[in-house]
Amino acid sequence: MEGGLRFAVLGPVQAWRDGVELDLGTPLQRSILAMLLLREGRAVTPGEMIDAVWGEEAPPRALGALRTYVSRLRTVLEPDRSPRSRPELLTSVGRGYALRLPDGALDLTLFERDVARAEAARRAGRPEEAARFLREALGRGGGEPLAGAVGPYAEHQRNRLAERRMAVTEALADVDLLLGRHSEILPDLIALTAEHPLRERLRAQLMLAYYRCGRQADALAVFADTRQALIDELGVDPGPELTALHQRILAADPALAVPPRQAEPASAQAEEAGEAEQDPPEVEELPRPAQLPAAVPDFTGRREVVNRLRTLLAGPGGAEGVPVAAICGIGGVGKTTLAVHVAHAAGDLYPDGQLYADLRAYGDEAADSALRAFLRALGIPADIIPEGRAERAALYRSLLAERRMLVLLDNAQSTEQVAPLLPGAPGCAAIVTSRSKLADLPAARLFDLDVMEPDEALALFSAVAGPERVAAERAAAMDVVAACGFLPLAVRIVAARLAARPGWTVASLVPRLADERRRLDELRVGGLAVDATFALGYGQLDPAQARAFRLLSLAGGPDVSLGAAGAMLDREAHEAEDLLESLVDASLLEAPAPGRYRFHDLLKLFARREAEASEHPDAREQALARLLGFYLASAAQAHRLAYEGSQIADHLAVRGATGRTFGGADEAVEWLSVEADALFAVLGQAVARAGAAGESGASGALLPAADLLVAMEPLLESGTHMREFDRHARDLLAAARRAGDGPSEVRVRYVLGRVLFGANMLAEAEEQFRASLDLAGALGERVVIGETMNAMAVVAGRQRRHHEALAWFDAATKVYREMNAPAGEALVLSYSARDHLGLGHPEDAIAAAEQGLAIFLDIGSGAGIARARYHLGIVLSRVGRLNEAVHHHAECLAFFRASNQRVWEQRVCTRLAETFIAAERFQDAVRHAEQALTVSREIGHPYGEAQSLFVLGRALAGLGGAARSRECFDRAHALFARIGAPEADDLRALLDRDGVKS
Repeated sequence: MEGGLRFAVLGPVQAWRDGVELDLGTPLQRSILAMLLLREGRAVTPGEMIDAVWGEEAPPRALGALRTYVSRLRTVLEPDRSPRSRPELLTSVGRGYALRLPDGALDLTLFERDVARAEAARRAGRPEEAARFLREALGRGGGEPLAGAVGPYAEHQRNRLAERRMAVTEALADVDLLLGRHSEILPDLIALTAEHPLRERLRAQLMLAYYRCGRQADALAVFADTRQALIDELGVDPGPELTALHQRILAADPALAVPPRQAEPASAQAEEAGEAEQDPPEVEELPRPAQLPAAVPDFTGRREVVNRLRTLLAGPGGAEGVPVAAICGIGGVGKTTLAVHVAHAAGDLYPDGQLYADLRAYGDEAADSALRAFLRALGIPADIIPEGRAERAALYRSLLAERRMLVLLDNAQSTEQVAPLLPGAPGCAAIVTSRSKLADLPAARLFDLDVMEPDEALALFSAVAGPERVAAERAAAMDVVAACGFLPLAVRIVAARLAARPGWTVASLVPRLADERRRLDELRVGGLAVDATFALGYGQLDPAQARAFRLLSLAGGPDVSLGAAGAMLDREAHEAEDLLESLVDASLLEAPAPGRYRFHDLLKLFARREAEASEHPDAREQALARLLGFYLASAAQAHRLAYEGSQIADHLAVRGATGRTFGGADEAVEWLSVEADALFAVLGQAVARAGAAGESGASGALLPAADLLVAMEPLLESGTHMREFDRHARDLLAAARRAGDGPSEVRVRYVLGRVLFGANMLAEAEEQFRASLDLAGALGERVVIGETMNAMAVVAGRQRRHHEALAWFDAATKVYREMNAPAGEALVLSYSARDHLGLGHPEDAIAAAEQGLAIFLDIGSGAGIARARYHLGIVLSRVGRLNEAVHHHAECLAFFRASNQRVWEQRVCTRLAETFIAAERFQDAVRHAEQALTVSREIGHPYGEAQSLFVLGRALAGLGGAARSRECFDRAHALFARIGAPEADDLRALLDRDGVKS
């Protein structure tokens, strides 16, 4: 797929395929590509890209423009890819994007690889080889880095890359001076110092080159010029290194001469070596420790992070010259395995040995004990090892100075524990593993290790259990590793169990792991156990953290917001945030986005088990009740804003709970959409809690849950959660009937009726609405009585029982007037317009629709205004006032699209298409009908799909597309007939009239 792709950022941003340069488009498009290239396969969010490319001047439609640029780049990079296949290079990762490059495709990667090889050669005493690699690095690219890219990110990275190239240039000059090439590089140094007059390292190199060429006066003049330039430009004197070199030149220090080993020929070096044999014997060399544990032979995956770690270890190090990698992550994610694998692979970079310490094994005195062990390994007798930690650490750092050693510190708990064990001078490196983030570890590069990718986990499972067995049951194997949450330790354990049991099949593991209450018990083999690994991290928590860890796991959704967590823990938001962030730092909780938290699946099972063991049942029940209360209070506020003027939210059983507040209807509906999975999960838990409580206590959980279902009503307009609404409404209805909970039953039947109506199951919907009304009348419940009567009217109207529909509308109007609910009355007027029209009374229809719109305008209800315009537009279209109809429909379409009300979007597009057909604007009609068809299919709305197909057929017929028109009619009739819609008969008559077979 890559087809010989190459990319360049060290000069102009460019790309080639098989040697042919690609057209990367506009500067903005090149800037997006440059950012993806420099992120080296890591995901970039749209927000990061917008900030990087536009900064504070981002246009209002920056997100749309960004997606367009990404789409164009995908076309450029993979021109032969089918539109239906997923991109393999510029991929979507979560809500962001990542560019997956083949190895060696980016000039910057090759540049850094050359530099790393040069550094390794220099440290190994091979300066000629080091110089060659550095020249190869500097030969890559040319001109200004990232030329052609724009924006704040490109500017910052351009400066960084230019500085990096300059540093490598200086490194090459050092090596050339070491090799005695002072005369050859003198012209280059003169030019470079003229271009960069304030770089003291370059000035020092020029001074040394002049001095070695016998031009002492020129060398001293360079210092004088540099000093004056620094004073003039920066107001400072030269630094200590340049000043010291100046003094040494004045003193004609012999040590400044060309190093003999490099300047003399091989024969002279041999003579010198012969003389050295007669020198006093050298001091005995320090031991070369090799303490690394054995590497795992079946190490699998992790290629990207392995490459990043290898690059870090091969590089020049951080601020102190010592590369430090801090690998953190959940227990069982493979931190130690990864660290040991990388450490073994980096052995050639650190020829003086490797030190290893499992800091957890040393207990509270880990730093002192590890220092003592390291000093013994480095040849220091036990009786002369200092007692104090500071003295031990100083001796330890002294022994590592001028050596190339790798230190692996495993299972660290804190920065305080690690700091004394880090090398202090260039030449060494350290790898630290910890469940804690160690964000305060100086100069460390953090690697937050996640679970494996599915294919990696499957490969590990196959390597341990046997490739033949896994290949024969691949689908079952994927189910197994998914049940393990792709956690390497869990995958390894279950694979080892399978390998030890030849009579088992992979499929036999699936039901064993499906039972969540038994899953952790299945993940044990020999001395390995997932729950034991989790217990180590859990045991380090203080009481408040441990309780938060336990209670938070009771939430049933995929993640939980800070507000919901605060409600569960019964704490203020800032207190809850401190607790949750401390759990994130301990790798016992994840923070996928600001203000949102989630567990790894297996960790949630462990936490729930601890909650059952440590928390009283009443405490668990109260935590879930507080969570339900928070969601109900928030959803009630969302309902109030989404349906301005509706009084439903005022009658819900919020019971003093505090929920989210919203800035407007759009934010409220967006919150419902984001929290949908969590809301449905809490409904399911309420049904389970009601069942556990028995008939006597069931209503305590059911009524708030039924009210929450009602408060989630705005989600129905999106059309994206109909199955979830149907399932949870039926479960709640069954629970309410078992418990004899009439008020809950009234509410749930109303919502279930709306769901069934949305699926065009009109008889079933009418049954639910009627049962809700009957029960509400018997109980005196008035929460949704007006809405239910209105719904009965709409069902009757859909079935063309227009007189009955108007009677239900009159009854609903009476209720709304008694409740002083003008928004309800306006809704009735708007909906009734279509039944007046159905009875052949267009004047009454227009009057009712206009009166409903006027009331909504007076209230200021955005949703009500949009619905009123929708119905008024239908009436105006039918009476031939087409321009006015288009105006009203265009207005409400903008509202519905902005608020993600997909069901209404489909309806309005269909009505616009009908109006354009009446105006003989068939192209516009086709466009809107196709939009309606797309929406209806995306949300799974068969009635809307049939409507859209019928209108599309009419529009195509107007354009003369008889064959496509008949095809649309035929498919529409089949859908109408399948769902029992009365439109099926109308369409059948049309098909029969035109001689079309269905």
